[in-house]
Amino acid sequence: MGELIDGTDEVTRHIARIQLQYLEKRLAQMDMKLEVSDAALAELAKAGFDPIYGARPLKRAIQQEIENPLAKEILSGRFGAKDVIRVDAEDGRIVFENVIDASAT
Repeated sequence: MGELIDGTDEVTRHIARIQLQYLEKRLAQMDMKLEVSDAALAELAKAGFDPIYGARPLKRAIQQEIENPLAKEILSGRFGAKDVIRVDAEDGRIVFENVIDASAT
C-alpha cells in the first residue's frame, strides 16, 4: 500500500510540474523565471490530491498556493522583470524568494 501512495505522490508531482509550465510561460512573457523546489512540489501534491478525485484538485491548489499569492507579490512590486522567483515550502507553507540568476551575470 505504501508503494501505491508513493507512486501516486510521484504522479501528482509530475502533473504539478506540467501544470506549472503554463505559469512559467506566462511569467517568461514578463521576463521573470520560476524555480520550484521539490519541497514545494510535495506540498502541492499533498494539497492537490484527493483519494476520490485523484489529481483533479491540483489545478486549484496551484492557483491558491502559488498563482494568487505570487500575483499579489508581483503587483506589490516585490518581484519584477529579470527576477528569478524561487518557490519553496517551509513549515507546510509555500514561500517565495528572489534569487540571483547566475546565468544573467
